[in-house]
Amino acid sequence: MTDCIFCKIIKNEIPSNKIYENKTTLAFLDINPVNKGHTIVIPKQHFETIEGTPEDVLCEIIKTTKKLIPAINQAVNPIGVNLGLNNKSGAGQIVPHIHLHIMPRFNNDGHSLFGGKKASSEELKLLSDKIKNLL
Repeated sequence: MTDCIFCKIIKNEIPSNKIYENKTTLAFLDINPVNKGHTIVIPKQHFETIEGTPEDVLCEIIKTTKKLIPAINQAVNPIGVNLGLNNKSGAGQIVPHIHLHIMPRFNNDGHSLFGGKKASSEELKLLSDKIKNLL
């Protein structure tokens, strides 16, 4: 995709702080980090969503993420990391190129990821049955 900012980073048309690269994936520091060490892992091929990304490419994204976490942990010493993938604009995906965020977490960092809406057991049962039937 010609106007994709991540594709431009891959082609070195836009500068980035790359921390890892192999034939399939690229990882670089987020310019608007949740915390220090916040890293983005992308495939070098352009795919917009998780459902549109081939399984072998998804596996490579996860393998790269697994490789990076110990180094990020040593570099910034977090108490843990969150992984985040926003799928489509309605879920907060700003760049339409699939990417996985590695977000180091620290005590009292002020970031919350989940709101904790409550659902009844009946609602959960109906929805789980509906999803299973659609698979």
